[in-house]
Amino acid sequence: MTPETLVAPSLKYLEDRWDSAIANTLDEPELLRYRSNLLGSDLRITNFGGGNTSSKITEPDPLTGEPVQVLWVKGSGGDLGSIKRSGFATLYLDKVLALEKSYKGVAEEDLIVGMYPMAAFRANPVAASIDTPLHGFLPFPHVDHLHPDWGIALAAAANGHHKMAEFNREFNHNLVWLPWQRPGFELAMMLKHAVQENPGCDGIVLGGHGLFTWGNTQRESYLNTITIIDQLGQFMNRHGDKVGSGLFGGQVQPVRSDRRSIATAILPFLRGRLGAKRRSIASFSDSEDVLGFVNSANAKELAFLGTSCPDHFIRTKIRPLYIPWAENADVATLKKQIIESLKTYRADYESYYHTHAKPDSPALRDASPTVVLIPGVGMFSFGKNKTEARITGEFYTNAIHVMEGASGLGHGLTPIKTGDDVPQAGPAAAAKEFSVCTNYVALPPSEAFRIEYWALEEAKIRRQPPEKELSRKVVLVVGGGSGIGREVARLAAERGAHVVVADRDTTGAERVTAELHKIVPKEFAVSAPIDIRDRTTIRAALDTAINAFGGVDILVNTAALFPSSPDGIISDTMWATTLDVNVTANYLLADEASKLFAEQDLDVSIVLTSSANAVVSKRGSEVYDISKAALSHLVRELAVGLSPRIRVNGISPATVVKGSTMFPRDRVRASLTKYNIPFEDSLSDDELRDLLAGFYAKRTLTHQPIDPVDCAEAILFLASDRSRCTSGHLIPVDGGLPEAFLR
Repeated sequence: MTPETLVAPSLKYLEDRWDSAIANTLDEPELLRYRSNLLGSDLRITNFGGGNTSSKITEPDPLTGEPVQVLWVKGSGGDLGSIKRSGFATLYLDKVLALEKSYKGVAEEDLIVGMYPMAAFRANPVAASIDTPLHGFLPFPHVDHLHPDWGIALAAAANGHHKMAEFNREFNHNLVWLPWQRPGFELAMMLKHAVQENPGCDGIVLGGHGLFTWGNTQRESYLNTITIIDQLGQFMNRHGDKVGSGLFGGQVQPVRSDRRSIATAILPFLRGRLGAKRRSIASFSDSEDVLGFVNSANAKELAFLGTSCPDHFIRTKIRPLYIPWAENADVATLKKQIIESLKTYRADYESYYHTHAKPDSPALRDASPTVVLIPGVGMFSFGKNKTEARITGEFYTNAIHVMEGASGLGHGLTPIKTGDDVPQAGPAAAAKEFSVCTNYVALPPSEAFRIEYWALEEAKIRRQPPEKELSRKVVLVVGGGSGIGREVARLAAERGAHVVVADRDTTGAERVTAELHKIVPKEFAVSAPIDIRDRTTIRAALDTAINAFGGVDILVNTAALFPSSPDGIISDTMWATTLDVNVTANYLLADEASKLFAEQDLDVSIVLTSSANAVVSKRGSEVYDISKAALSHLVRELAVGLSPRIRVNGISPATVVKGSTMFPRDRVRASLTKYNIPFEDSLSDDELRDLLAGFYAKRTLTHQPIDPVDCAEAILFLASDRSRCTSGHLIPVDGGLPEAFLR
């Protein structure tokens, strides 16, 4: 049996996803990529963006032609589940190892990072991660460093060292324990010496951090990793089963049956208060694990202690915001608790920063939390986009699993208290600096700060691409299923917004949303049915935006009605319906949205769609023209009434034929006939529309047909911060139509 056909031992939780038929076609770098993707495909093995993998591969030196050992290691900021070959940093292994000669001690270990580019193989520009030397100094061809919940739970347990020895005996392993040490060159030295002092060891547990495993082949490394993690799962769960309903001190608050409606009611308020300096996108979870934690007796204390694994609190901050809320309290009381708790949280966070900051520390970041826990309801998480908000919540769920596992390991034993000796203590932090609750050991605030405000982490943040113009904004586009609305939705998505495509035509809304999913992640765009004459459906569409993203920042309405009949006569019913859709419905839309905006208390924008017809008197379109004149004045009235936090503007386009549902084939044919424009019935709908649009264009100063995207550009200008000092204004998008000049 060859190494690459090794058979996995019995696994209880994980799967051996290795496919030899695929693996046998890959070279060593591709095998590393393949191994990494498999490990990253299961969040029980490692979290998103967490952990790293490496291989030491012999390659010809491009300068000498001689074979050299090259360290391939996941580049800084990469994700194992999606990494490509191009995402790995490559370094001359002998140069990495030679850095030990330049190492002057832990106080100056960060200086070594600046030397990594000098060791790059083939001038590879991928930034080497902080963990690079950890892999380089382990004397194994293939190394995996991961953060499985089961592994971190052992690493964060007050009796973790003792339980690791028990695990070794039960599963015939030889794992080695190291106390807490921030990732870097000093930890690399500790790993090197640990292997030298423990010949035959098959893994290393990093106190408060994670797990290292390895193998002589790609397949062997993969198998060793998933086997140890699966066995850790068996070990941890067996201990956890003994705790039963007593986990986290037992449940002291019931799950609210109305928690989803409470979440919808509170999200805009919460998002607005957290986004006072910089708004974010929200995600909500009421999973069984989350509710089991937030409703427990020890939730508040454990939440305050914070997380242990560095990968966790880079996103979750040192701790979440826990909102004390009695089971019989109402939403009004909850809002008061949010305000009071947030004030305390920010003060504590600023104190944490100033207590531990050094003269060269990065500047204080937003003191608002990224995770909020509410008993009976669940967990709210926030990020610069939906993906990050969701992942932040997933990371805290990981932290809950870690606390659960560590607590289970201490069940039935005399509790270890804060200040007692813990195995995480070492050169980096003394035992008295670690806090303990139910056998879970949190990192000392000083060490948490050294991670969260690490200059090297700050550099990683600065390497990220700049955010787009509408990033962190939620745009609700009414009438988004076609025409101008479709173009608004598309442009908004391209500019970084999260988009809700709302339309009475649900099929059209779903089609446009599917189009957006081709240019942005699927979780960045959703659709919603709406009839703007009905407050109930308006509220439902707003709720869709709240549940998907946390609120609304920009409201755009492009929906309108142009009445027509075969004989050209507009009935009283059609007259009333036109005014209802084009005027009253816009008021209803703005009125319902204003309630949401008041909850958010953020600067927001409304843009409505009027028409050049509002100022141009014509025969045959009286009710449409009157409705648009009323809408134009409604824009001004709303701007006054909803100020100062809500800006209200509009556009006044000339006739937009392309993509408009107001121009079905029959109306286009009737208009062409009216204006004596010759056409053939064999022409397609779009060809007929082009003829009519060309005719209208000749009546303008620019002779340019008005395209939906022209209107969308004007709408998003008014909606964006570029026009932050503009309200109550209407921009003509009419190609230069003299009849529409104001007078």
